[in-house]
Amino acid sequence: MPSERISGSQRQQVRERAEGFCEYCRAPDNFTTSPFHCEHIIPRKVSGKNALDNLAWACPWCNNHKHAKTHARDPQTEQRVPLFNPRLKKWHRHFKWSDDLLFVIGRTRTGRATVEALNMNRFEQVNLRRALRGSGEHLPNVD
Repeated sequence: MPSERISGSQRQQVRERAEGFCEYCRAPDNFTTSPFHCEHIIPRKVSGKNALDNLAWACPWCNNHKHAKTHARDPQTEQRVPLFNPRLKKWHRHFKWSDDLLFVIGRTRTGRATVEALNMNRFEQVNLRRALRGSGEHLPNVD
């Protein structure tokens, strides 16, 4: 595994492409106490590269839960499926917001597996969404 690091320029491009939101749980990076990560969609452990098409902007919690995973079990079908890839798939195709905008709901096998594997509705994140919604800062719309 090469030791080359993600450049500052790449990191900035990935952040700008994601508009400052976690590409998984949609947390905004300007309302966090921990820095976001330039995450390898295909982990370096399995030959993932530092190329822009393999990097995603991720909150530290999604990134830590994902770690080196590429697949997970869909809790509904128990099938092992690929995790959501923000470079190849559209967020709104695989996820939707609950009516109260507090929970990410998986629409597909990949969506459900990713919600579970990355613990996208963790208590702290739901509380942050609630606070941001109350202040008008929760922006759940995605392409």
